Amino acid sequence: MVTGGAGFVGSHLCEALLARDDEVVCIDNFSTSDGSNLTNLNALPGFTFVRGDVSEGIHVAGPVDVVAHLASPASPPEYMRLPLATLAVGSRGTETCLQLAKHHDARFLFASTSEIYGNPLVHPQTESYWGNVSSTGPRSVYDEAKRFGEALTMAYSRSEDVNVGIVRIFNTYGPRLRQGDGRVVSNFVCQALSGVPLTIYGDGLQTRSFCYVDDLVAGLLAMIDQRDFVGPVNIGNPQEITVAELGQRVLEMTGSKSAVVYSASPEQDPARRQPDITLARGELGWSPAVSLEDGLGRTVNWFRSQMDR
Repeated sequence: MVTGGAGFVGSHLCEALLARDDEVVCIDNFSTSDGSNLTNLNALPGFTFVRGDVSEGIHVAGPVDVVAHLASPASPPEYMRLPLATLAVGSRGTETCLQLAKHHDARFLFASTSEIYGNPLVHPQTESYWGNVSSTGPRSVYDEAKRFGEALTMAYSRSEDVNVGIVRIFNTYGPRLRQGDGRVVSNFVCQALSGVPLTIYGDGLQTRSFCYVDDLVAGLLAMIDQRDFVGPVNIGNPQEITVAELGQRVLEMTGSKSAVVYSASPEQDPARRQPDITLARGELGWSPAVSLEDGLGRTVNWFRSQMDR
């Protein structure tokens, strides 16, 4: 079962599971997606879609081997638009999924986030770092929902003997990102292809580390299959780049003549973000394989095809 399976990452995970002949039940309430990511999956054998909100309960007929809990608004504009729903899916939704995993003696995968590190004082970020996070700031609805989700997952592991795994996902990009969802890669690519100015928030010197979605999914699959590993474990690309440099790469790749404009930095926007993936390499045998140049090229081509269509 994949919650949030109609979303950007969730749909790619569903596709990868089906490609290896797993049967997949995808649950999504379409709060931040429109179902278009499932168009090619709906006709595939072994795929079932259920429209529902895991915060309000789950019913899955038949046996369940794995519960992959990806449901949640994931970009700042989305979780700020849906603050209560974000907190609910991180708390009630996570517990509902954990109870289902317990009932079926299933592996539970919790999709956490690099946002639990907040604006980090340690660089790069290792899993042992506890983070520098505000519990009351505008980003707290997402950060604290994921932090609580991790705590709840570990409580079920310790007291209910549920088989769990926690992944902390860093910035991910690729085909099926939604135009206008507020993530920097999709913003830059769509602006460049449309010929409108690229908007950089802040001075552009803040850094991010971008992982192509196929690499991320490979890490999720490895965590699903490594049933004796709890984590948490960072899944992301350790190649660090400034936002301004990313904008220039997008302009060069698209051949766009778009100008670059600067706007005020969002409150509590992290200054640096880079995963230490030593643990992922050692425990999962995982590391990213797709370069930023190659991944951006694939992403630009996908957005160009969508806009042409």
